[in-house]
Amino acid sequence: MSRSSNRPLLRFAPSPNGLLHLGHAFSALYTWSAAAALGGTALLRIEDIDGERCKPEFTAAILEDLHWLGLDWPEPVLQQSARLDAYADAGERLRDLDLLYPCFCSRAQIAAKATGTDPDGAPLYPGTCRHLSPAEQIERLERGDPVQFRLDTERATAMAGALTFTLVGPLVTDRPQIRYARPERWGDVVLQRKGTPTSYHLSVVVDDAAQGITHVTRGRDMEAATDIHVLLQFLLGLASPIYHFHRLILDEDGKKLSKSRGSRTLRDLRADGWSPDDIRRELGFAPLRLN
Repeated sequence: MSRSSNRPLLRFAPSPNGLLHLGHAFSALYTWSAAAALGGTALLRIEDIDGERCKPEFTAAILEDLHWLGLDWPEPVLQQSARLDAYADAGERLRDLDLLYPCFCSRAQIAAKATGTDPDGAPLYPGTCRHLSPAEQIERLERGDPVQFRLDTERATAMAGALTFTLVGPLVTDRPQIRYARPERWGDVVLQRKGTPTSYHLSVVVDDAAQGITHVTRGRDMEAATDIHVLLQFLLGLASPIYHFHRLILDEDGKKLSKSRGSRTLRDLRADGWSPDDIRRELGFAPLRLN
């Protein structure tokens, strides 16, 4: 699946769990603009590992909205739901390194024992199940207790040592900088769940490598997650892309646009008479046509 071309490869990877809004449009237009500046290609990837929330009709809407904005991409489009075996294989490689362990804690149990928060503000997992004996792990797994599989981050970081990644900004053509990764601030992140052999962290790392992605452009809210991605790349023997973190589109309250907050969608704006050029101008990109 990886591409042999030496040309830069970027990707825009939305999840089809709702309709696109201006924040998505900015990220997509930024990725295609960055690809053009680098003389490369932008790929579309559909991150649909969440079988409950992701719907085919949202995937179809994403394709339509992006085409409406004037964007195109090479076919076929990678859909993560078709690659669960690849993620399961990556999980097995981590398990062979003794880096994954089963966790049976509920969210309430974690919140009750947490002594801090991760970079996203969620309660930091205190490592409770890391100390379960093999016999107790087997007993609870055979009993069918709800389970998720966590990365033993302390063991993994000891194995990896100091990790760095390459960062460019504010333009993707700027001189690269080296940034140290700090995966320990995330604690033992969840990489697999019962019935779902992957998580965002695991699947994005596997797919970036499989597609030969050379540059990742994404919002500043994802910068901290790169710490975990760089660690997983090391553990799985995968190359690290060059990263760039662009600004976020905020609402009138100064908060990031999101589906969960009911931000107005591109469909809403189209219904109000907005054109693709209106969207582009609003977000600071050149229009498709000069009027």
